[in-house]
Amino acid sequence: MMVDGVRLPHPFTGELFVSPVPPGTGWPEDPAAHDTPVAQSPADVLRLAAAATAADDVDAAVSVCRACPRLVEWRESVAVQKRRAWADEPYWGRPIAGWGSPHPRVLVVGLAPAVHGGNRTGRVFTGDRSGDWLYASLHRVGLAAQPTSDHAGDGQRLDHTRMLAAVRCAPPGNKPTPTERDACAPWLDAELALVIDDVRVVVCLGSFGWDALLRAVARLGYDVPRPRPRFGHAARVELASGTAFSGAPRRLDARQLPAVTVLGSYHPSQQNTFTGTLTEPMLDAVLAEAARLADVGVHG
Repeated sequence: MMVDGVRLPHPFTGELFVSPVPPGTGWPEDPAAHDTPVAQSPADVLRLAAAATAADDVDAAVSVCRACPRLVEWRESVAVQKRRAWADEPYWGRPIAGWGSPHPRVLVVGLAPAVHGGNRTGRVFTGDRSGDWLYASLHRVGLAAQPTSDHAGDGQRLDHTRMLAAVRCAPPGNKPTPTERDACAPWLDAELALVIDDVRVVVCLGSFGWDALLRAVARLGYDVPRPRPRFGHAARVELASGTAFSGAPRRLDARQLPAVTVLGSYHPSQQNTFTGTLTEPMLDAVLAEAARLADVGVHG
């Protein structure tokens, strides 16, 4: 691991950490321990994801994954070099696990952590402008306890909602390769399989999250329409209940899958929000519809 060796105070707890943060050293919400098994290859990801029996197992294994050399080098080099605005803070510098309710009725799926957002804070969609937009909207529709999320350990809580990324490491240029996407897919499959009984709505932020989610639910056993539905803001796909594939993760053989609605939203990236491609009312409308369909939030 590339480590800067300089111990800096966590912005909320004041505890000192090097960057990247070693597992099991006390970082808020760190799901891993010092002896959590580490995936060193895509084959390891597949094996460890298949062995997970709870979302906590997936979270821990995800947070120490080293299966993609390019992503490992990038996330750790940024954690050491830092951005000037946060030069006096430690950087998480590890993959980002899913976060939120262990029994979500609403899932929010994005592309990957931001290199100075989740890669810095240790929580998905936290600490950057995209996260600011997303949490503010989640709060307005009754799915988040606070309108902001600055860092892991800040008291934020999601109600009936879980957020995750299709790719768990911050990629250079925010563009993971197809190989990296596929290497990370077993983590997504395992997490979906473990929470799907409770899920009623999935909100996909951007086309990458949309495509990754539809691929994942097809592997789980859902009958995804062909040709695959195209992404767009407020796009909608109804996935009928059915039986999981016998080879699906988490030994879901002959288990009944619930009916799920998939909604699309433009990603709250700076490019989209600065240009007006995505506005607050547009994002609120999609998330409010998710809350309504799941019978939670302001509609619960």
